[in-house]
Amino acid sequence: MQEQSADRIDLAGLVADLNNLLRLKTTVIGMKLFASAAEMEAIPKIRRPNAIHTTDQIVSMAARLGWTVGITADDLVGAQCRAVIGLAPQDDKWLAGENYVGVWHGTAEDARKRQEALDVVPFGQYQALAVSPLASGRLDPPDICLVYATPGQMIILINGLQYTGYKKFEWSVVGETACADSWGRALRSGEPSLSLPCYAERRYGGVPDEEMLMALKPSHLAKAIEGMKALAKNGLRYPIPPYGIQSDVRAGMGVSYAKK
Repeated sequence: MQEQSADRIDLAGLVADLNNLLRLKTTVIGMKLFASAAEMEAIPKIRRPNAIHTTDQIVSMAARLGWTVGITADDLVGAQCRAVIGLAPQDDKWLAGENYVGVWHGTAEDARKRQEALDVVPFGQYQALAVSPLASGRLDPPDICLVYATPGQMIILINGLQYTGYKKFEWSVVGETACADSWGRALRSGEPSLSLPCYAERRYGGVPDEEMLMALKPSHLAKAIEGMKALAKNGLRYPIPPYGIQSDVRAGMGVSYAKK
C-alpha cells in the first residue's frame, strides 16, 4: 500500500474500520503538539483543566470519556510528565531523577539510568498539547494516534503493519514512565511504538490490566488497517478462535496452508 499523507486520511473511516476489525472497547484518540497555547485553544470544543493532572489522566479523558482536552505545562503535576512531551527541559536536575531514589530505584545511579533511557520530545519547540477522539477530526490531523488494545488485538494490529513492507519491530520497556515508550517515542521518532502501560498510567489514567498501548502516525494506522483487511480475507482475524490443545493440528493448519 502506498503511504497516504495524513491530511488525506479519513480519520472517522479509520476508526470505523479499526473497531470492525478488532472490536476495541476503548476510544481511539489522537494527540497533537502545538507551538503556542493559542493554537491549541482554537480547537473546536476544547476543554481546559481546572485542576492539576498527570498526562495519563489527560489522555484518558479522551480515551475513556470522549473529551477533547488541551494542556500546557502548568496543567501537569511535575517535570516528568512535562518533559516526556517536550514541555519542560530535560536538564541535569531532571536527568538525576532524585525523586525516584528509594521509590522506583534502589540507587541514584539506577534512577539516572532510567531517566537517560526515556524517549522524549526535545524541549523548546512546543508549548501545548491536545488529545481528542480520532473520529472527531478536531486535531486535523493529529501527530499520532493512540490505540488501547488487549494482547490478542494488538498482535493482529502488528501483523497488519507487517503485511507489506515487513520490518522487525523492537520496542523498549523502561518500566515506570512507560508513556516514554508509547507517545514519547512515537512523537519523537514518528515510528509505531508499543508499550506496557505502567503503574501511573493504570493508577491515574485508569488503564485496565489487560490493555496495552500502541502509538503511531495516522498513515501507519491506515497501513495496518489495509494489512488487517488482507489478513481477514485469508481467515486470519480477531477474535482468534482457540483450536484445542489436543486436536490434530493438520486440519486447522490446512485451512491456511493447504494450497501452499
